[in-house]
Amino acid sequence: MHTMWKGTISFGLVNIPVKMHAATENKDVRLRQLHKECQTPIRYQKVCPNCDREVENEEIVKAYEYAKNKFVVLDEEELKALQNEQEDKAVEIVDFVKLEEIDPIYFEKSYYLSPNEGGGKAYGLLRSALKDTGKIGVAKMIIRSKEQLAVIRVYENTLVAETIHFPDEVRSVQDVPNVPDEVKTVKKELDTAKMLIEQLTTEFDPEKYKDEYRTALLELIEAKKNNEETTTAAPKDKPAADVSDNLMDALQASLDRAKKEKPKPKQPKQTKKKSTTKTKKTGTKG
Repeated sequence: MHTMWKGTISFGLVNIPVKMHAATENKDVRLRQLHKECQTPIRYQKVCPNCDREVENEEIVKAYEYAKNKFVVLDEEELKALQNEQEDKAVEIVDFVKLEEIDPIYFEKSYYLSPNEGGGKAYGLLRSALKDTGKIGVAKMIIRSKEQLAVIRVYENTLVAETIHFPDEVRSVQDVPNVPDEVKTVKKELDTAKMLIEQLTTEFDPEKYKDEYRTALLELIEAKKNNEETTTAAPKDKPAADVSDNLMDALQASLDRAKKEKPKPKQPKQTKKKSTTKTKKTGTKG
């Protein structure tokens, strides 16, 4: 399992060197977007609308927009210094609480923790202490340049760091529109609803639940593949053909424009008429 972070978890005077591994994975079936005409994958470019050209990664800087079109630019060195300053700190468990005291709305992502070299004994100590007390630890940590609030708990025989949202990241329920304060319910309807809940109540078994849409989508893709309903994108490496085509188009457009503009030059005749007129006027004056 890939190690994505190494650090130390501490509570009191106990330090536990640990490695962190992603506990979950996204299994969404990713679909690409193709150009319908030639079946070529669509490419997304980073373009500066002011310079009207594509920009490379090294030309891009990070900034905070504090007002409309007003920015504070932050150097990579400044961001790196802040990140290093925080990453050097150990993940310190500051409180121990009961798991049921935290509403599920706060939970974000799970990470497995394994002991790093020399940390096995302290790892086992924390695991046993959490199991026996039924508590979880609340800690702060830096993951991918962001400070996270996290809980340390036991899942089966492994310590898990569960990132949770800070309180100001959870939107107020008062902002949810059209939520009724009180609704009068008919007793018979309520009793029936309770009976239905009781009939459908069971022990939670995660293996029971499957992503039926993903399964059906994969089956559809496999069936199309087996029936050879596939397509191949046009080869990318043909810049010479593109350039010559563009040049030919430009030449042809220029030629067409020239043909349209050709039967125009009658200026010499107009010039002669003007000079004749001037001569006549002069002769009249004399």
